[in-house]
Amino acid sequence: MGERKVLNKYYPPDFDPSKIQRVKRKKDDSRQIKVRMMLPFSLRCGTCGNYIYKGTKFNSRKEDVEGETYLGLRIYRFYFRCTRCGGEITMKTDPKNSNYICEQGASRNFDPHLEKERQENSVKKKREEEEEGDAMKALENRALDSKREMEELNALDEIKSANNRYSNISTDQVIAALRRSSGEEGEVAQQQEDEDEEVRQLRVLRAKNVKRLDDSAEEATPAAPAAEPRTKKRSLGVSFAVKTKTTPKFVKKAKTETEEAQNTGLAALMDYGSSDDDSG
Repeated sequence: MGERKVLNKYYPPDFDPSKIQRVKRKKDDSRQIKVRMMLPFSLRCGTCGNYIYKGTKFNSRKEDVEGETYLGLRIYRFYFRCTRCGGEITMKTDPKNSNYICEQGASRNFDPHLEKERQENSVKKKREEEEEGDAMKALENRALDSKREMEELNALDEIKSANNRYSNISTDQVIAALRRSSGEEGEVAQQQEDEDEEVRQLRVLRAKNVKRLDDSAEEATPAAPAAEPRTKKRSLGVSFAVKTKTTPKFVKKAKTETEEAQNTGLAALMDYGSSDDDSG
């Protein structure tokens, strides 16, 4: 096995390199080089719909793109195959944006970081176009930038001061404060529940008392007498109206006086008739 690692090869004395026949290769194959690389972005195969994620290792063929350069830099194209269906996918380098472009066989997935960078570049380009021939617009933009920087610095100072203020507070103090606040909240909630319970009990007692008064008034009120002439009510000089089921005390008193007056008048009439009969 030692002969595999020799540095010098043996050439016989009659060796003539001009007699060695050169092998003809195809024009395309002569420019392609086999390389192993990792996928720089995630994509979806256009043939089978398989997702190939960023960082997948694969063998590819590399070649120079003819007629395309950027500031003297060469652009390379890579050929590789899908891991599921074996469909060929091609991509090439993009030195202008320091990225890669998916040419055919697949579609590149949405990249939020790339979209954000594209939007920032578009805003920057638009601002440069606005400021190109307008000095006042450039001055306004610089004033807005300085104002934004001052606000950011003030916010940063507030954050630093808050961190310095709470830097000496230990974990035990924080836990004790949380427990204290939770205890106060629990006491307030318990007090509110107690008050609600008292109000509910008062309402129940009031309902019971009203029901008891209604029942007692119905028991004490006699049967409704026949309708009396309106003249009698006027002679007594008492007019009232009962709006609730409960009979007030002054109504009972008026009824009692009315009954007594009627009884007294009937008794006087009976005595008057009896006296006339006796005399006759």
